[in-house]
Amino acid sequence: MNQQEIVRAVQWKDLKSLSVKEMLIENNLTIPWFIISIALAYCGYYWAALPFSAFFFLTGLRQVHNGFHNSLGTNKFLTWLSLYLNSILMLVSIHAVKFNHIRHHKYCLGNEDYEGKSAAMSWYGAILYGPVHMFLIHKVTWQLSNKNYRRNMLLELFSIALFCGIVFYLNIHWLIYHIIVMLAGEFLMAFFAVWTVHHDTHDHPELARTQRSGWKNKLTFSMFYHLEHHLFPAVPTIKLPELARRIDEALPEIKKKQTF
Repeated sequence: MNQQEIVRAVQWKDLKSLSVKEMLIENNLTIPWFIISIALAYCGYYWAALPFSAFFFLTGLRQVHNGFHNSLGTNKFLTWLSLYLNSILMLVSIHAVKFNHIRHHKYCLGNEDYEGKSAAMSWYGAILYGPVHMFLIHKVTWQLSNKNYRRNMLLELFSIALFCGIVFYLNIHWLIYHIIVMLAGEFLMAFFAVWTVHHDTHDHPELARTQRSGWKNKLTFSMFYHLEHHLFPAVPTIKLPELARRIDEALPEIKKKQTF
């Protein structure tokens, strides 16, 4: 079956809308992890802060990813603000990531899909490619995007530089820790956000890998329901478990490759 046939076979449009509770969850999921990680780092407990920093990074990805697809349940300005603030906290221009992610959906694993380049590499190649991936994301946005994307990218990069400059000038140790950990996370994006969900799927790029284990999906905040996301990108992350159930029920014959 092609993607259009799959979309027609599954009831999904009712999953696009969020309740007030769901909207609050999607827009505030990062806050407790950020507060705990920063509090522990402030007290000098860096090793204890690491898992909370990792969860902040993961939930930040979930939040901006929903923002890319206008699935946060908020208006245009608040969605923009979410992307802008997360750019500063995650040390990358999120609008640049958004530009390449939208192209990734349009040209999935093709020559014009710059986000998906690492999917064809080995796992260790994808890890080593990480810094190049982040540079390329910004370069491609500058070269191919419109003036709005370029303006947002420049604003975000300037804000990041200002934030880092102040932190290092004042030698704020707990924020220096945060900067280092976030950069490490960004350099692993080509592996975790691309390779893990797309390797060995070039024959059918629309059928990305997915994760069906309950505890693994809870641990990763449902971010590895990637088959479901590529087929129905307008569905918010919080609704992907239900979407997965409906796909399994309507189309049990679809072959699902596991993420991990």
